[in-house]
Order: sequence, then structure tokens, then C-alpha cells
Amino acid sequence: MTSPAEALAALAGRPALPVEERRRLLAALADELRRRALDCAAAAAADFGRRSETETLLADVLIVIDAARYARRRVRRWARWRGCRVPYPFWPARAWLEPVPKGVVGIMAPWNYPFQLALMPAVDAIAAGNRVAIKPSEHTPRCAGLLAEIIAAAWGPEIAQVVIGDAAVAVEFAAQPWDHLVFTGGTAAGRRVAVAAAAHLTPVTLELGGKCPALVLPRADLARAARQILLAKKVNAGQTCVAPDTVLLVGHSAEAFRSAARAVDLGPAETAVINALQQARLDRLAEGARLTPLSGGLALAEAPPDHPLHHEEIFGPLLALRACADLAEAIDIIARGPAPLAVYLFGATEEEEAEVAERTKSGALVIGRAVEYAGFHTLPFGGVGASGHGRRNAEAGFLEFSHLRARVRHGPFSLSRLFDPPRSDWARRLTRRLVGLPPR
Repeated sequence: MTSPAEALAALAGRPALPVEERRRLLAALADELRRRALDCAAAAAADFGRRSETETLLADVLIVIDAARYARRRVRRWARWRGCRVPYPFWPARAWLEPVPKGVVGIMAPWNYPFQLALMPAVDAIAAGNRVAIKPSEHTPRCAGLLAEIIAAAWGPEIAQVVIGDAAVAVEFAAQPWDHLVFTGGTAAGRRVAVAAAAHLTPVTLELGGKCPALVLPRADLARAARQILLAKKVNAGQTCVAPDTVLLVGHSAEAFRSAARAVDLGPAETAVINALQQARLDRLAEGARLTPLSGGLALAEAPPDHPLHHEEIFGPLLALRACADLAEAIDIIARGPAPLAVYLFGATEEEEAEVAERTKSGALVIGRAVEYAGFHTLPFGGVGASGHGRRNAEAGFLEFSHLRARVRHGPFSLSRLFDPPRSDWARRLTRRLVGLPPR
């Protein structure tokens, strides 16, 4: 079994990937994923105990296929040198920015989307000309094994390595001197990864969590808002970093929202909580809360403001519910907590939307729906503060894993040479004049 150090040694020092090779690799990944799509669904179902085939095919397979194809079509343009204006004192000269691959990108992937969250940053890294090493989660071992097979078939060991192992291997992985490190997971673990990477001054992309709030404002159609929030919450049994975590009600009572939520038919639960450890955590989190069972395996949870339900990320099929006196109180709740990946608004006027945008921090502000924005390949995806930093997806991901090297080519002479030492009185007088000082 390959260790993190061995994976890095196998990939380090190899030449950057030419653009046409990157395009070939992206196409190969899309083709291999399509070929193994049903295997991915079966592996995820086995690891979760029960997981919707449709959700795996859409959120773990198709999203990566689309991202790879999108990047393949555009990588030639992203990789072009970007001309920069030369200030007139340095004429004649040329200046440009050259996107240079960083080298080897390490990717630490979580269990909740075992293919998507391993491969989406890998697509960006390959598009930028890097090689990648991936550490899948030990909580989804069948998906990890299949991921290794897919990577081997599509890219081969000189392009990508998959490191299989437990939490101790993850610690070792984070400590390697990667040229860039990507971590997706909880905020506390993200801090530990950042500390480990700091020993090598390794740049880090962190996609963490945060309690993504859904604000339901007075103008909202309560039935429609409840349906959209619950549909988003049901995806992957709420085990999604951008899932609505808490509903903040302004101008609506908790009873009215409960009634609207009970009327939503989501069918049976299709995806299980990943394991007994996670279920026990959710059970502890719900202690002392008033629970309202809903369809789709979901439940509303109401508790006093100081209850852990309102301060810890839920990451499961529980949806916290909290009534607010007004928009100012709802904004204050968001602003005092860790900045989330997304804030979802329902029924907001333009003025209310502007107020939320101005007074809160989040990776995204989304109106009228939830979760789906994460599938927009044209949008940079990432968090802020406690929900992470750095961006992936398309050109933003390409730039995340590129070093923008400055290139300058000087001519034989420029006006700036007039100020070379030994400096004449004329040069000193001109300097003062350019700065706006009176002549001496």
C-alpha cells in the first residue's frame, strides 16, 4: 500500500503537463467515470448502508464529468499568457503573467461525497498542469478502492496516486511538503491540517462547513420556502456542507413553518446516516430539543438559543428551527456565528437582500433555492473564515492551483535609466518634480 511520502516521491520532480495532455487526461477521466458510474453508485450504497442511486449519479458522478468536460473545452484559454501594461518610464519593454503549474497537489477528501470531493479539485489541478495525490476517507472504503481503480485507468501512476489508509495516514498525508494541499471536512480538522501544512509553508485550500442558515422573510410563500429548504436538506440525508442547517423565521411563526413542512411530501428516506458514530452524534445533538418528524427521514428540531443545536454544525437530517423578532435579529445571529459557506434567502426584497449581503459574511448568498448553486461550474466555490478559504471550480480552480509568474523582457534603453547613479543634479531635480516637491 502506497504511503503519503511514497506517493509524493513518485510524482515530484516530473515535468509540467502540456495543455494538450491535460485535455486528454480530462477527457479520459470523464469517460472512465461514465463507464464506472453504476459501480460508483453500488460502492456508495454499500459504504453508507443505503444511498440513493440517483443522488450518487448526479452529485458524485455527473457533476465531475461535466466539470472535466467544461475544463477541457476552456483550458487552452485559461493557460494563455496574460499581457500586462508597462509603465511609460520602462518603455520599451514587455510584461506578462504566465500561469505555471505548482507541482504536486495533495487532496484530502471526506466521506460525504466520496467521488465528487476527491475529483473536483483534481480536475482543477490537472487542468492547471499539476499532478495529484488523493487521500480518500477511511469511512467509505469501497468508494476509496473504486476511486483508486478509476484514477489508475484514466490517469495512471505517473499522473496521480491514491493513498488508502486510516486517520493516522491522513495525519501523515497532511504533513507532507506538497506544492499545494486541499482539505475538505470539518472546521476543527481543517485547523489541524493548516497547522501541519504551515511547517512547510504549503499553501492550503480549505473547504469546511459552517451552519448554513435559511432566512424565511415576511414576503416569502411559506409553502414554497419550506419545500425548497426540505428538498435541499434531504439531499444525502443532510450530510452536505452547503445543506441548510438552521431556518431563521422572520414574520412567520414556528407553528406555521412546522405546518408547511409537514405538508411537504419527500417520499421515503433514500440515504442513510453514514455510520453509527455519526448517528450517535446526531442523537446527542438532539437531546432536549422538540422534534417534529417529516417525510424523507427528516425532522425539525426546536430548542432554546443556548442549545448546542444552534451552535454546532448539524450535518445530518435534522433541521434547526428558530423564530426571530425581525431581520436585524436574524442577521445578528448569522454575524455572531462562524461565517457559513452559504446563506439562503426566501422572500427577500432588494433592500433586505442588500442588508443581508452588507452585514454578513459567507461564501455565497443564494436567493430562492438551496444547495444547487454548488453545481454551477461557472461559479467559484469556497468559504470564508471558519468555512474555509480558497476557491475551486473552472477558471477559479485553475488559478488556485497555478502560480502566476511575472515575466518581463526589457529593451536596450528606458527612461528609468536616466536615474541611474551617479545621478546628476538634473536627475535629482526631476525626481523632486515628479514627486510634486518644490525645487531645492
